[in-house]
Amino acid sequence: MSSKAANIVMITCLLASAQFCRASVNSETDGLQKDSVLQIYLPREVTIEGNAPRLGQVSIIRGEESLVARAGEITLGRISVPGQKIVIDRPTVLSRLACNQIPTSKVTLTGAEKITIKRQQQIIKGSEFVELALSFLEKNPPHPLVCQLDPIRTPKDLVVSGASEYIKLSPRLTTSGTKNQAKIQIAVFANGKEIGTREVTFRLKYNCRRAVTLVELGAGAAITPENVKIEKTLSNHPEPADWSSPYGLIARRRLPTNTVIRPGMVGPTEPAIIVGRNKTVVIRVERPGLLVTAIGKAMQQARAGEYIKVRNVDSRRIILARVNEDGTVEPVF
Repeated sequence: MSSKAANIVMITCLLASAQFCRASVNSETDGLQKDSVLQIYLPREVTIEGNAPRLGQVSIIRGEESLVARAGEITLGRISVPGQKIVIDRPTVLSRLACNQIPTSKVTLTGAEKITIKRQQQIIKGSEFVELALSFLEKNPPHPLVCQLDPIRTPKDLVVSGASEYIKLSPRLTTSGTKNQAKIQIAVFANGKEIGTREVTFRLKYNCRRAVTLVELGAGAAITPENVKIEKTLSNHPEPADWSSPYGLIARRRLPTNTVIRPGMVGPTEPAIIVGRNKTVVIRVERPGLLVTAIGKAMQQARAGEYIKVRNVDSRRIILARVNEDGTVEPVF
């Protein structure tokens, strides 16, 4: 081989060796650059514990260890209202990284364009409180004649934050200032600790009876099964404990057909007037072994058992006397 050919071979080998070294250096540099890039995967939706989401909670971060640790602690806002969701987009993530001295040139984002973040929680619906309170009242009625329970309003939902292995609802009857209402207070316990209460108020309906006229009744008419019927009805108030049918009483005023008979509309039959005003009566005084009578004049009408003024015909003296069943009067001394 000539010296010229040998030189050409040597130069070719030197060039190949230089290219190999350059490729090796470039490969190592690329590897270092790749390690220095922060790769962050963003899911579409994530549920977290607590109310201050961190980037490490809501994404998958890979890269240089110190950068991953620093990026993972970056906060992305705050969930301030129960049930609230917050949405974080890519520009926001990059901005928060830049604020923490991690330039965007070292960050690669993949996955979703936005993350929806919500807090891990359980929600007890207001309707569930109503159902529980209704079941409790049906088993523990506040009055034996209650037949209908109508919830006045549905309470708000209760948000139980975090994961609770055991949730217990404990209802109890509380005092209500309104007679035709019942209040149930429900305490909520999570893992043995009371975390909130809800109150459900019901309007009560009672089974009752009422008397209704079948025909028009005049004042003084006797109440009988032929002219008055007893019917069942629903009422906002319980039936009085001493309620009884009005049969045997008399109407105190005119009662049109289909009138519901209320207290005061009827009353007991009044005894007959047996002493008339200005009528002559016998004044009678009877004691053991003694009977004295005199003639008097009644100054007012009266029934048996009532007291009236009587003028003695002989002495013209006015006395107070009690009317007897037989129409005589007995002086009151």
